[in-house]
This record gives sequence, C-alpha cells and structure tokens, in this order.
Amino acid sequence: MRYEVIVIGAGMVGTSIAWHLQKHNSQVLLLDRKSPGSETSYGNAGLIQREAIHVHPFPRHFTELVRVLPNQNTDIRYRWPAVLRHHRALLQYWQFSAPSSVQKIEEEWETLIEHCTSEHQEMITAAGAENLIRRVGWIEMHRTEDKFKVAIAAAINMREQGIEHKVLSIDELKVLEPNGNFDGFIGAIHWSNSWQVSNPGALVKAYAKSFQEMQGSIAECNVKQILPDGDGWQVITDDATFYSDHLVVAAGPWSNQLIKPLGYDLPLFPMRGYHQHFDITPQNTINHSLVDMDKGFVMGPMQQGIRITTGAEMTLMNAAKDFGQLNAVLHFAKTILPLNNKVESEAWCGSRPCMPDMKPVIGAANKHDNLWFAFGHGHQGFTLGPITGRIVEELIHNKPLTVNVDPFNAQRFLIA
Repeated sequence: MRYEVIVIGAGMVGTSIAWHLQKHNSQVLLLDRKSPGSETSYGNAGLIQREAIHVHPFPRHFTELVRVLPNQNTDIRYRWPAVLRHHRALLQYWQFSAPSSVQKIEEEWETLIEHCTSEHQEMITAAGAENLIRRVGWIEMHRTEDKFKVAIAAAINMREQGIEHKVLSIDELKVLEPNGNFDGFIGAIHWSNSWQVSNPGALVKAYAKSFQEMQGSIAECNVKQILPDGDGWQVITDDATFYSDHLVVAAGPWSNQLIKPLGYDLPLFPMRGYHQHFDITPQNTINHSLVDMDKGFVMGPMQQGIRITTGAEMTLMNAAKDFGQLNAVLHFAKTILPLNNKVESEAWCGSRPCMPDMKPVIGAANKHDNLWFAFGHGHQGFTLGPITGRIVEELIHNKPLTVNVDPFNAQRFLIA
C-alpha cells in the first residue's frame, strides 16, 4: 500500500510528526517494532520542561573532569567500549561545549523550548488527555551553597523568557512536600510553568489514538531496509513492504543504523537511563517531581508508583544492564522518602539519542529528495516532540516555518 508519508519511530517525536501530518490532510503510516510510547518515551521522568532553555555541556573544568573520571558518580557514568566506539562524537561534544559555542547553541535551542507547552496543549486537548497532566511544575533541590546561588541567578535571568520560578527555603519545601526528609539540602527552586505527566507512555499512546481517529495508520513491525523508489520511498519490514512519497526517520537512537546504508553517518550516540517504581503509600506520597541536582536523579509521582529515574550512562545500545548507578541513586533517594516495595522485579532502562552539539537533527536530508530527519533530542524528546511534529509538517507541506530550522539541519555534520 502507498502512503503520502511514512514515519519510522513511534516515540513522542515520531508520533507527534505523524499526528501533525495526518491532521493536515496527509495519509500517514506510523511504523515501529513496538506500540507507540513503549521505548524511551515510556521511561523518562515525565516532565514537559518549559524551563529547559539550557543545554548540558561536556565537563571542561579540571575539577569537574576529576570528579567524573573515577566513574562512581550517581549523575553520569560511562563504559569504555562506548567511549571508544563514540570517541569522535565525544571529542566534538567537548569542542561544542566551549562557553562561546554554548551561548549560541542555547539561543537556538530556546527557539524550540519556548513552544513546548503550547504545542503539547493542542495535542492534549485533541487527545482528551487532560487526566494525565498536572500543571504543578517540579522542584530542583540543592545541597551546596555555591551551586544553589548560581542556580538562583540563572533562574532570575530566565524570567525574561517567560519562565516562572520561586526560590524555596527548606521550611517552604517541607510545606509543599511534608513527607520528604530534606536533611543535607539547603534550598530549592520551584519551576512553576513546567508540567508533570503522570504516565509518559500513556500520553504518547493517547496522541497515537488521536492520530488513528483522524484515519492515520499504525503498523508494528521491524524495519529491515529503506530504499529510494522513484521520487518516493520503499520501506521493507519483516512482513510487508510499504511505499510512500515522503519518508521521515524519527527512530531516536536507532535512526543512524537506518540511514547509514543510504550514505549518511551522523555522530549520533546513545545515553542510557534507568528507572525503578516503588509503591505509593501515605508515608511517601509527593505532589511534585523532586530533582536532586547534586546527585543527578529524579523522584516523580507516576500512575505506576514513585518513579526514580537516573541520570545518564554512556554505554552501547546492546550492552547488558548495569544497576550500579541506579543502586547508588536509590541509596540517596531512600534517605528522602521511604521506598520499601519495588513495583517491577527488574528496573527498566532505555537510551536517549544525543548529538555532539546538543541540538536535534530536524529537516531534509541532503542526498535524497523527500527524506526527512527528526532525531537527536537528547533528554528532551518528550518535551519537544509536538513542536518537532509541527515543524516537520510545515517542511513537508512547504509552509512558513514556526521555527527557523537552519540550526538543526543535518548538513552541519554531513560530508557531501
């Protein structure tokens, strides 16, 4: 069967792209090996982060490098096979993390982030998913005076971008979260116009259902190969072949392996995260996601339980699970809240797709017509899926663009 557009990848980004295209009268097929929202979009911290206008540079100060090198930190860990495999991308990451580069990157990044809640709202309304959204913000907690002062100064500067916050004393934090034990913390910042999602995977599934209600099609299958087919595309799966005029690759950390046979080799690298749920009790109920900034983990109230989400682990996609980072995180999490009964027998893990310049790839491929890329959103694919969907729809339908996509084009890494 032939479609106007095939979108490969049914995470938040791919599902949002399919939704926008179908809404604007394209006939769309959404392909993934699992049901929508079952991979990285399922396992994140469940935050739509309006305040996330700052990127996460590679450590450049000597003291920070010394802190990371022993590989025992709770916020970031690495495995040598992945470092060796992705050493060129990591070198580029280090280069792009120079302060002069970061300032320009953040200016470009902010053009996406500023639309995140408004674009989600359009899809939330259409999907009837208000029951999954809590507009209560989240709380950033600090243990050290120096970092807290820097964070407060940055928060004050962010007011110009419409980002709202309140600085909290520990006493004020305890009023908001009376079940928490905040010994060791000195203060917090409440980001009030970011949103909490009680079940991230369910939100993606709600968007996918809305897409289907507009007569969009979904197929669960493994994509084996993508081939040019005249002016369009042929997608060969394990049980069928599909044809389209346009093809969008939005497969997160799997994107590069799909496009590499076509002559593209972008410096995409995965960063793994883990999570574990614990039963919610009257003693550990929390009203907001709590982020321990010094230890690098999130405690979030979800439908499945209290979700503890780790920072990042640099590892290969097919590497065995290593629960060392999660166990270290849980040591600190259990000092904040009583977390006694695990919901799952084994913790979940998934990989985020990252680019060396900390920006996603959004736009046209440079070697083929009607081939479009939308991946590499790092930690913010869940936040940025809907605005990415709008942009890709505008590109394919040749409309005026909501956001200038020049900073996000694939050509910045491709060699002709």
